[in-house]
Amino acid sequence: MKKLSALMGATALVACGTAAIADGHEGERGRDGQLNIIYWQAPSTLNPYLSGGTKEVESASLVLESLGRFDNTGALQPWLAAEIPTVENGGVSEDLTSITWTLKEGIMWSDGSALTAADAVFTWEYCTAEGGGCAQVSYFDGVESVEAVDDLTIKITFDAPKPFPYTALVGSESPIIQAAQFAECMGAAAPTCVDANFGPIGTGPFVVDDFKANDVIQFSANENFRTAGQPAFSTVLFKGGGDAAAAARSVLETGEFDYAWNLQIDPTVLADMESAGLGTVVTGFGTSVERLHLNQFNPDAALGDDRSTAAAGAHPFLTDPIVGEALSRAIDRELLVEIGYGAGGKATCNVLPAPAVYASTANDACLTQDIALANQLLDDAGHMDTDGDGIREYNGTPMNVLYQTSTNAVRQDSQALIKQWWSEIGVGAELRNIDASVFFGGDPSSPDTFQKFYADIEMYTNNFAGVDPEAYMANWKCDDIPSPESQWQGANIQRFCDPAYDALVDQLATTAGIEARAEIVKQQNDMLMQSYSIIPLVHRGGVSAHANTLGGIEISDWDSELWNIATWYRMGE
Repeated sequence: MKKLSALMGATALVACGTAAIADGHEGERGRDGQLNIIYWQAPSTLNPYLSGGTKEVESASLVLESLGRFDNTGALQPWLAAEIPTVENGGVSEDLTSITWTLKEGIMWSDGSALTAADAVFTWEYCTAEGGGCAQVSYFDGVESVEAVDDLTIKITFDAPKPFPYTALVGSESPIIQAAQFAECMGAAAPTCVDANFGPIGTGPFVVDDFKANDVIQFSANENFRTAGQPAFSTVLFKGGGDAAAAARSVLETGEFDYAWNLQIDPTVLADMESAGLGTVVTGFGTSVERLHLNQFNPDAALGDDRSTAAAGAHPFLTDPIVGEALSRAIDRELLVEIGYGAGGKATCNVLPAPAVYASTANDACLTQDIALANQLLDDAGHMDTDGDGIREYNGTPMNVLYQTSTNAVRQDSQALIKQWWSEIGVGAELRNIDASVFFGGDPSSPDTFQKFYADIEMYTNNFAGVDPEAYMANWKCDDIPSPESQWQGANIQRFCDPAYDALVDQLATTAGIEARAEIVKQQNDMLMQSYSIIPLVHRGGVSAHANTLGGIEISDWDSELWNIATWYRMGE
């Protein structure tokens, strides 16, 4: 589930006003008839505070809105707010302990009553009420108070300086709910308010007409929506159930639906469906990266319980950046994308590929496979095959690796290709795949978890929550290395450790302003990449499909995919 945490402190990623979502297609509200959407996982509620599921959050986003939303580039757009508060415009306090939002004037709930700052205060109280079981309570972490300064002004105060204060009431998972409707739904009463949870009153482009849990939702255009001529559709049929392949067919082959979500199927099958000519496959990229982790500790089984720990000492050859660079340059990332991901992947050389303001270009040479260069790097460093068995030696140690990942057809195909490319540079690879439930499990007694890392190299995908990378980049601090003392918990999987990197983590935590933060984040990414303790392979995206008659689609992996549904429209056939 995407967790949108925070973004910016300056104007580089801030869009102003509603111009950022205008599509230029004007006309009467509801002019384009019905829109048919299918999410093969059916929503069970329309209250995102009572579910962390993507299907619930996204279906609710047609109705409920927040102060700011993240667009398809990851930029924070003002939504219910008139502008994004920053230190520069006075909306964020100089000491970073408060943020003050101003609502746009004249916004009404769909029942015709006025949206006020009191609704924002209530939303905070609702989610943090004792016994409420709010699924999105983390968005209010560090919030000391939410105050209605006046009807249009909301002041959020934090219990400590917060360089990125764009969490509470920001993004599709933290919308404002109507105080009048949910007044009797506080705390333990929250799940009992079935009418409110299944039919929330909102400020968004649509209203709920009928909700059948785990089945179908009927929406109609909100006649009190603030933008003239929006939404273009008079009604929305939101169908749940089935599977990804059936959902894809319903858009790409039969034309029964206009939009299908989360099409996790073979890219060649998806391409065959798309060739029917009725629809288009679209991808929203966030921060997910399929990568190789190169163990910086020695995983030799002969070391017993010390293997892959600091007590084992350094890996015999994978701590050498020249070796890592050779392994990286031998890989054809574009081919990995073609056979395993299709439209859902892009070759990448960064562990942090997005948002764009944070993406480094210093490592882009890896995008071009170069077997000759990889061999030259190892030759020049003196790592030769002295016994003619096809495997180079590194200070007498044969350069053979145990390369593991989870059991998955795409991953096994990638492993086979990478093994072949490495054989061409004199590096041997034994391939191993482990059931995903075990590999990604947390059993400290299992020898097969990715955290325990009893192998030389392992491959999987990871990402970070939201669009602010501060916490994610802190994963590679020295003290976050998994160990027996931590029950093998910790995010620094490859056991990278550099005091200079730790210093950058500390510096980022106290730095405000997008440009200054981006500079530090790029330094962190480049330090990791140039250590070659991580070799990024594929920037993975979420895949959906829409009818060719549907216009205005700007799929976002940072927010609800339906974030700009108010501007969708039907094109002429």
